[in-house]
This record gives sequence, C-alpha cells and structure tokens, in this order.
Amino acid sequence: MKSIGVFCGANTGNQAVYQEASERLGSLMAAQGIKLVFGGGKVGLMGTIADAVLAAGGVAIGVIPQSLVDKEVAHTRLQELHVVQTMHERKAMMAARSDAFIAMPGGFGTFDEICEIITWNQLGIIKKPVAFYNINGYYDRFFDMINHTVAEGFVKLDQRQNLIVESDAEMLLQKLRAYADATSDYWIDFKRI
Repeated sequence: MKSIGVFCGANTGNQAVYQEASERLGSLMAAQGIKLVFGGGKVGLMGTIADAVLAAGGVAIGVIPQSLVDKEVAHTRLQELHVVQTMHERKAMMAARSDAFIAMPGGFGTFDEICEIITWNQLGIIKKPVAFYNINGYYDRFFDMINHTVAEGFVKLDQRQNLIVESDAEMLLQKLRAYADATSDYWIDFKRI
C-alpha cells in the first residue's frame, strides 16, 4: 500500500483527542512510507494530518477545488497540490491516486466523500479498502445506521462487513494492509426484477 486517501473535517472538533489521534495517524503513515492523499486544506483535521505527515518526513498530496483556494485555505507546503474545478473532480482524483481510504471525524463533506467511495466499491467501479478511524467513538452512531440498513434489507451484510472500523491508528493501518475483499458481486434484489 503506497497511498491512502484520507477524508476528514475542515474543523478540529471540540475535543483535543481528535487532533492528537490525527497527528498519530499522520506520523505512522510517514514512518511506514505511505503517502497521504487528502483534500488539500491547511485548516481543521486536514491541516493537522498533513502537518504531521510532513513533520515526520512523509509525502502529502492535496487535491482542492479552486473555490477553496480562493478562500485561502489551501495548504502551501505540500509536495503536490492539484487544483481542480469541482468537488466531483476532487473525489475522482483522490480515488485514482489512493490505494485505500480512511474516514476520520468530519462533517457533511466527509460523509459525502466516504459514502461515494463505498458506493463505487459496491458498484465495482473501484475495489479498494475503506476504513473508519473511530476516534472517541465518533462513528458509533453512523454504524448504528448502517447496521439498521442491513437489518431492513437495503444493504447486504457482506458490504457492511467489508468496512473496517478501528480506533487505534496502528491497528487501522494493519487492517488496511491485511484487507481482502469479501463482498459478493450482487447488491440488487434480483427476485424483484
């Protein structure tokens, strides 16, 4: 695994544990020679993880829409900063440049980005591991909802089981490295067709 796309907040959250855990993940990625592919911002957890990767001698690659560059939130110390026109282009470039994906705590943008990657995996557009860095139990309620979708018959159990959820940064990277896609090729209820 050479690169990981990380989706995370443009805010740091209300508790120091979010920044501390982000710094830990960034340092580990750099130490293991894993490039960071991220949203290109210098603010929030985006800036925190990028700064940690850079401080540990790693490589950080940003992908940011021009509209956010115009708001002066682009990180200026990266090895690569790709400026695109739309959020869709941003997600597509991040998907192409990443071998795996991690969702750290974040808001609507983070949910949008990671859910699109999960959907692309489900549809077979890509086949790359998806993990959730569950800092401070941040994604517990999200997975309550995902489990509800399985129970109600809208998501297949193997699709849910294919998602990695981990609160320890080192274990998270180990699980991504050990990932083996166990999902079936079906996601449609063919008995209704």
